[in-house]
Amino acid sequence: MSSAATASPAAPAGKGLQIALWVAQALIFASFTLFGCMKFFMPVDQLAAMWVWPGEVPVWFLRLMGVIDFAGGVGVLLPALTRIQPRLSVLAALGCVLLQIAAMIFHVSRGETPALPLNVILLALSAFILWGRGKRAPIAPRG
Repeated sequence: MSSAATASPAAPAGKGLQIALWVAQALIFASFTLFGCMKFFMPVDQLAAMWVWPGEVPVWFLRLMGVIDFAGGVGVLLPALTRIQPRLSVLAALGCVLLQIAAMIFHVSRGETPALPLNVILLALSAFILWGRGKRAPIAPRG
């Protein structure tokens, strides 16, 4: 086996992987922007009735989490979709991975285990996007 054969680039990503990545990006966009808007715009008492924890943290923290969620959702999709700085989608996916790990630690520390399945799903989708757009099927910038 020649060294050229071992140094060859990975085969291009298949259509199925591309579709799966776009679906994952759309799901993360929808989830994170929805939750972000809820945390930013909804009254605290309404959120506390749904999730409990929003009534037990400072309002500024709740609103900040809304902004971070919204930014993560938009960041995962928009740069890739427009092909303007598509590497930002990879960084946003990394941010979403870290956010979900922090959310899981937060919820476990408070005994809020019913929240974990959603966090695990969002973590898996974000990690898939991070891997896919970072290594396997990156989006080329607009030229």
